[in-house]
Formats: sequence, C-alpha cells, structure tokens
Amino acid sequence: MEFRETTLENGLTVIAELNPAAQSVAAGVFVRIGSRDETEDVSGVSHFLEHMAFKGNDVYTADDVNRIFDELGANYNASTSEEVTQFYAAILPEYLPKALEMLSTLLYPSLRHDDFEMEKKVILEEIGMYDDQPTFTVYEQAMQAHFPTHPLGRKILGTNDSVSALTSEAMRQYHADHYRTGNMVVAVAGRVDWEELCGLVQEHCGGFPDGRTGRDTVAPPVGGQTQVVHRPASLQQHVMQLAVAPPADHRLRYAAELLSVIVGDHTSSRLYWELVDPGHAESADLGYNDYDGTGTWLTYLGCPPEAVADNLDRIHSVYEQVNRDGVTARELEQAQNRLASSIVLRSERPMGRLGALGSNWVYLGQYRSVQDDLDTVRGIRLDDIVELLSEYPLAADSTAAVGPLESL
Repeated sequence: MEFRETTLENGLTVIAELNPAAQSVAAGVFVRIGSRDETEDVSGVSHFLEHMAFKGNDVYTADDVNRIFDELGANYNASTSEEVTQFYAAILPEYLPKALEMLSTLLYPSLRHDDFEMEKKVILEEIGMYDDQPTFTVYEQAMQAHFPTHPLGRKILGTNDSVSALTSEAMRQYHADHYRTGNMVVAVAGRVDWEELCGLVQEHCGGFPDGRTGRDTVAPPVGGQTQVVHRPASLQQHVMQLAVAPPADHRLRYAAELLSVIVGDHTSSRLYWELVDPGHAESADLGYNDYDGTGTWLTYLGCPPEAVADNLDRIHSVYEQVNRDGVTARELEQAQNRLASSIVLRSERPMGRLGALGSNWVYLGQYRSVQDDLDTVRGIRLDDIVELLSEYPLAADSTAAVGPLESL
C-alpha cells in the first residue's frame, strides 16, 4: 500500500491509501464540524445539515441523489458526532468518478426552505425516538453533567426547542461559515489511480470556498455533576459515569484503548468477571472516548435498580485496585492481541481503512499505516499503563442515571 497527499489551490486536502490488490474503493469527506462547534441558539444544526445534504442541489434532486448512489451499488451514508461530520461511499473502482461527484453534491446542497421545514419534522421525530432509548438518554445526560459549561455537553441532535426555533437562514449562514476547505479532508482508500483521483477531486471540489474556522481545544472544566432522569416504568437502571482521560493527540491514547479493554470490555474483562458473569449486572463496561483537548473514561452500568448501589461499589473497587496496582503482563498481552486483531480485520476492507485515514488526519494531521498502529499497540509496556493511570486515573467525576430510581 502507498500513501499519497496533496492540497488543491483552494486549500482542500486530498489523502489516499492506494491498494492495487483491493477489489473496492471507499471515499469520504471528513468535515471538522460537530455539535461542539455550535452556539446554543443553533444547537443541532450540524446534524440537521447532514440530513439536508441528501436533499439535492440545483443539478440533482433528493430522489436523484439516492437513486444514483443505489444504481452504483454504493454502501453510502453520513454521520455527525461532537466534532466531525462525515459523508462516505464504498463502491467498485469503476464507479469512483460518479461517487465523488455525488459526494461533492452532498457538501453544498441547495438548502431550500421547503426542504428545511419538511426535514425539521423528521429531526424532531428522531429526537423523540432517541429520547425513548435509555442508553442514548443516559449518554446525553452524562455529557451534560460532565461538560455543563462547554459545548461538548450539548446534544448532537439538539433539543426540541433549539431545532424548532432554528431557521433556514441560520442554517445557510452556519453552512457558509463552516463548510470551507480548511475544515475538510477528502480521504480515499482502496484500488484507485492517484492522478485520476486528483483530477476528479479538482473537477468536483476545486470550486469549494477556502477558509477555516477555529476551535478552542483547551481542556474544558469538568462539571462533576449528577443528573437523574426518573422513569418509573423502566425495568432496569442505566447509569453512566465519566472521568477525564487522554485527548485525541495524547501519546498514551493507545495505552488508554488497551486499558479500557482490560478493565471494561464487554467480555473477558475485570468488570465482566466481577459483575456480569456472576449475574450482578446485565452490562458493566468501561470505554475510552477521545476529543480535541480532552477525553473521557466512560463507565456504563445496566442492572436492576435495587442492585445499583452494590454494583457501583464493585466497579469502584475494581478501579481502586487498578489505580493502585496497575494491570498484569498477561492482561496487557491479551488486550494487545485483541486490539491488534481488530485493527487488522478492519483494515482488510477499504471501508474499514477509511475511518482511520480521515480521523488521523482530522485530529493529528498525519497518516498512520496499519503497521504503524500495530507497532504502537505492541510497543505499549506496563510502565506506560502506570504513567497513564498516574495522569488519568479511573474515576467517576460525573454521573447520570435513567430508570426507576429518583436518586442515586
């Protein structure tokens, strides 16, 4: 495989991992925009824009966009997170020219008022749908409890009030301000000719407006709050706790990934054997999420309400032991094997490589090959875990709960 990179005259970066042995190609545009970049009065606009992207432009209607992707046999979609909006398609190599044209149309839709008002109803229904899912609700509440004064705590979908109040004019202004080449990277992985790719991107994206919007990446203050959503009809209590973890560009972020596997993977981890296998809880996990300037340890517990207190004690006892004694060499080796396997298996498809390509460029401004990731994972030592825990101990700084309990 070969990595190539260039920047068009308008400031748009194009990166590609060329793999002549692949039988497919995956293309995506990663836009460094998400809910943390919004102001409170337009909360949810980034996700709303993702929906509006498929409404078409002056050349293609909404029906055209979806029909053409389907005719190509594409695996295509888009997603919005706290920090990135991405649009992607995986296709056979001969369909890359048309797929890139269609991806370019997604970035600059017409944003017609009638489409906006119609899609607003869809967004409000989506908010209601996710409000009915306790795991989604508890995540939103936990982020708000942890980042009460920072935009990372805002809901990705926005709220009923913010979306209802949003205007098409405000959306068009937000789009004009943020959808600029300095905030984007076009990433491609798989069987593709580099010169042809550059020509296609120039043809379809060379007229995109230049510029870049800033983002405050100073580590935000932690709220340390507790939020409880009382749902008496629920059979289970869902609890999520957050603590500070390494940011996306921290040198120990791979050590953090490994530690989360050792302590809180959904199978064969310390939390699994302590809580799930004995039947104390249905779920008990530790995850690691990284962002610009900060990161979180994310603890999730799902169990009967009467077992919450004892299970939280069990979890915190596990954390105290890990913070004090670290992990064993055998645990580290097993976690390295599992993470290495995940990296390799994901990389065997161009679509699996696309996310890593785009994310590494957005957050680090660099290319990392599969071998780079494997070498880093294999190179983590017990001393690195000790250093990680010294700087970012496992803890429960902020708490959210959804279920029958009125308080924790």
